[in-house]
Amino acid sequence: MGIADVVRGIETRANRRGMRKKSEQGWVPEATGYTGYGSSQRAHVLGRVLMAQHTEPQTLVMRGYRQFFTTQVPGIDVLVRLGDAEVHSKTNANGYIDVLLAGHNLEPGWHEAEISVVGNGAFPDQEPVTAPVHIIADHTKVGLISDIDDTIIVTMLPRAALAAWNSWVKKTNTRQPIPGMDEFYAALLEDDPNAPVFYISTGAWNTYDTLVSFIEKHHLPRGPLLLTDWGPTPTGLFRSGQEHKKVQIRNLFIEFPEINWILIGDDGQHDPLIYGEAIFEHPDRIKQVAIRRLSPQEHVLSHGTTSALSQPEHYPNTPTISGRDGHELLRQWRAQESGESPSDI
Repeated sequence: MGIADVVRGIETRANRRGMRKKSEQGWVPEATGYTGYGSSQRAHVLGRVLMAQHTEPQTLVMRGYRQFFTTQVPGIDVLVRLGDAEVHSKTNANGYIDVLLAGHNLEPGWHEAEISVVGNGAFPDQEPVTAPVHIIADHTKVGLISDIDDTIIVTMLPRAALAAWNSWVKKTNTRQPIPGMDEFYAALLEDDPNAPVFYISTGAWNTYDTLVSFIEKHHLPRGPLLLTDWGPTPTGLFRSGQEHKKVQIRNLFIEFPEINWILIGDDGQHDPLIYGEAIFEHPDRIKQVAIRRLSPQEHVLSHGTTSALSQPEHYPNTPTISGRDGHELLRQWRAQESGESPSDI
């Protein structure tokens, strides 16, 4: 038995005790809906079920660490409805819901799914909650895939101490945006404001609500967040952030075979390498790459050296730009669109 198995077993037993204690105190399972997505044929509805207490007012402004002290409810029955489609399912071992509904018969645009926790004798049925779902038109040709940490929001991952300070100690309404990224994204979407935008991050699902509020507050485009779950896995003590991003990008390529993607990230982690691999595997699916360059000081805080872990590359046959913030990326993009060499501006 490996250390990951031991830690996972401890986590499971601690969560089981937490469920029992909170149930005795009157807490009940409650669903939270995450932003889903789909096509005219089928849609993904995402969410999670956690133990919740309704006697205390809920607020999004809190110390970051409070987002992570949750008790998930595994293996509980849920009913998911979207348009004409309905699915009965169960939460997974960490309380998550990820169901695929076919035959919803909805028009392209934003819709709401309903997630209901089904009572089992220990507690009654719970009122349904809604989860936004973006149904993407079949004729859509362009979409955006964006990183979050140090691409749209100042996070300085993966350096553990600073990441912990930004994620756990700072209040959730004090996170700072990367300057100019809202203008850059708006320009990219100017010709098709309804083009899909996906945010892929190694950040935890526990931060979902505050990230959605951040995106709305700073006028960034609305879109599904594809996050991850921190903690041990069947194969290791920690999840691979690189593998998470690679898998999610591949899934979107498969789900939407007609879309060409603009990939946006930063050089603080491994986005240039991940995007390069995506181009190598699917050279006809990438329209453009944009990489935000961190400053030497940001690199030191992020990973301990003054240079990037992986340098922004100019990929063969794929237009590529890089800049220190959204303003510089926007200038580079406009120069490229007008036929100039971005290095000439």
